[in-house]
Amino acid sequence: MFLKPDCIPCILNMSLNYLRKLSIPDEQVNKIYSDILSLRPLRGEIWDITSPEVIEPIMKKIMAAVGNNDPFAAEKEKQNQKMLSLYPELQRRVKTAEHPLRTSAQLASLGNAIDVMMKGGAADIQKIIEEQLAYPLQKNTFEILEKRILNSNRILYFGDNAGEIVLDRLFIETIKAQHDTEIIFVVRSIPTLNDATLKDAEQTGVVNLVRVIENGIGGPVPGTLLDRCSREVKGLFQESDLIISKGGGNFDTLDELPEKCKNKISYLLLSKCQPYATFFGVGLQRPILHNG
Repeated sequence: MFLKPDCIPCILNMSLNYLRKLSIPDEQVNKIYSDILSLRPLRGEIWDITSPEVIEPIMKKIMAAVGNNDPFAAEKEKQNQKMLSLYPELQRRVKTAEHPLRTSAQLASLGNAIDVMMKGGAADIQKIIEEQLAYPLQKNTFEILEKRILNSNRILYFGDNAGEIVLDRLFIETIKAQHDTEIIFVVRSIPTLNDATLKDAEQTGVVNLVRVIENGIGGPVPGTLLDRCSREVKGLFQESDLIISKGGGNFDTLDELPEKCKNKISYLLLSKCQPYATFFGVGLQRPILHNG
């Protein structure tokens, strides 16, 4: 999905929230923010670009200004630990559910709410999850995903955020308990926002469950620009029977692929903004399962 007018204030607010969390002097915030405001897409001069591509130069400016290539590492670790503390109860909920695979898929989509970039952060993840479980995934769209999983010998799973990765782990464990398929989990090579990297996969035990690889993109892109991914990821994308894409950044970038490349992608995310709500035909802050 290319940039929408709604994306501009969203990206600017996200950038400011990020800068405030770094506790840097106001003078430095003003300088970085002025640099961000100079970006042409944020001035309405370029529209055929995705939000992750706009965020990449913002991240580069912030990282250079603070001299830290992973300035949100401590917050990501807190989110991982918070979710790991909730994991036993969530695992119990899945195992005792009438349909464990559907419940774990729903939790994976709800995990997209764990985003410290959003206003208010993730103060009470458990409350968010409980509230959102009242909005189940549509039965017909889940049945398509379930059929795809059962017919897959290899699944390529593009992860999104830290914290959320714990619910990806739960979904993957549930898939593997029901179906003998190879699953490869893809994380960011370069830290960006609160997106999951190899370190987060190690902290949350995902590396002990499935093979985890980096996407090979050489910049802080909070999405999956396939043409910039490693040769290995490109090859696995072609060879895998099913692609599971988590989060808005991955949706925005993968949705711009040619139609023939998208017919085996299943997207799990949350309708965090009006463009998503309109595109998917759901209310705001609702779980989304969309099959390409």
